[in-house]
Amino acid sequence: MARTAVMAALVVVAFLAVEVAAKKWTVGDNKFWNPNVNYTVWAQDKHFYLDDWLYFVYERKQYNVIEVNETNYISCNSNNPIANWTHGAGRDVVHLNVTRHYYLISGDGGGCYGGMKLAVLVEKPPPSPAPAPSKNIARRAFTVSGFAPQFVIPVAVFAAIGLVWDNVVLPFW
Repeated sequence: MARTAVMAALVVVAFLAVEVAAKKWTVGDNKFWNPNVNYTVWAQDKHFYLDDWLYFVYERKQYNVIEVNETNYISCNSNNPIANWTHGAGRDVVHLNVTRHYYLISGDGGGCYGGMKLAVLVEKPPPSPAPAPSKNIARRAFTVSGFAPQFVIPVAVFAAIGLVWDNVVLPFW
């Protein structure tokens, strides 16, 4: 039981650590994945980075989410899909786990011809900005090279520690 609790805690921490960096994009925002929405305009000011997620919300019996190549994207041809991201509930996600172009269409119900097509370029995330030097003289006395140590511990770490404590340490006391 203790081993299971530790593994569960580690999975939670790992999942949440990845979740912090990635972004979940609801395709079409509050218009979702529907005809007569210009998804080119929707995507034009957005940057899609490695490990982001596209979340498609649509009428499950009318539409779907199909990944195709660029030629089939232009012609709305879903006959030779690269991937079918449809899982039947009308709430589907596409994990952008490779830096490349993704071409997504709805192949059912004439959706693609009604504008249900989205092309995104997935890029590597930009490097994190360097921290600004500290201007507080009192803090400089206690730091090395003018930078104060900063530790950010996600809430998930505390939850995982509590889970391990409750299931591993306390039973032996």
